[in-house]
Amino acid sequence: MDPFSLTTLLAAAALAGWVDAVVGGGGLLLLPALLVAAPGMPVATALGTNKLAAIAGTSTAAVTYARRTRLDWAVAGPSAGLAVCCAGVGAALAGAVPASAYRPVVLGVLVAVALFVVLRPRLGVVAMPWRRTRWRMVAVVALAGVVIALYDGLIGPGTGTFLVVAFTALVGADFVRGSAMAKVVNAGTNLGALVVFAAAGHVWWWLGLAMAVCNVAGAALGARMALRRGAGFVRVVLLVVVFALVGRLGYDQWLAG
Repeated sequence: MDPFSLTTLLAAAALAGWVDAVVGGGGLLLLPALLVAAPGMPVATALGTNKLAAIAGTSTAAVTYARRTRLDWAVAGPSAGLAVCCAGVGAALAGAVPASAYRPVVLGVLVAVALFVVLRPRLGVVAMPWRRTRWRMVAVVALAGVVIALYDGLIGPGTGTFLVVAFTALVGADFVRGSAMAKVVNAGTNLGALVVFAAAGHVWWWLGLAMAVCNVAGAALGARMALRRGAGFVRVVLLVVVFALVGRLGYDQWLAG
């Protein structure tokens, strides 16, 4: 890898860490950058190397949030525990499901998420604690710890965004606390997937560690900015990331050769 490609990749890792810490979706930046910088890298190895960088960033963001805001551990804890196992299952199945099978479904979900957030301007901006019922807690743990975690192990981009929306829509967290819980769960999904990819030899350790350093720097900055600027700022970034994901997946689906 030439110096210019490496520098560009490390800059992308820092920016991805910032995006992930605020609202998730850093994989939208980092995975394509990694594949461009190392065109001979197998897709599974790109996923594994990305997870090494991502777990450093999400863990840093989770610790930063935990120090400065109160996390709902009754939801985040069980979700993260399940996520480790389910993301590992997803990683073991990575490559078995062709992209053409899941991309239209993810596109549809992302469009629904965008419409849901736009049409509900108060969602996530103001906490709604009355939504935190026992059955909603069970539902969000199953969604975050099983369904979303499985998706993260399979492919990943957009996982943090899906988690934030799940925590705000189902249990009434504001976007800051929703993002904080998402980082805890996302750290679990990254750990489960990384263990499986590493066991299969699908991690470039030296490159992943270099990316991890930059990802940590971006994540620390992003978490502090989200905490300082509040839920309205996170909502704007969420919409930008969702529209970017829709654009990227739409391009891959209909325009990419």
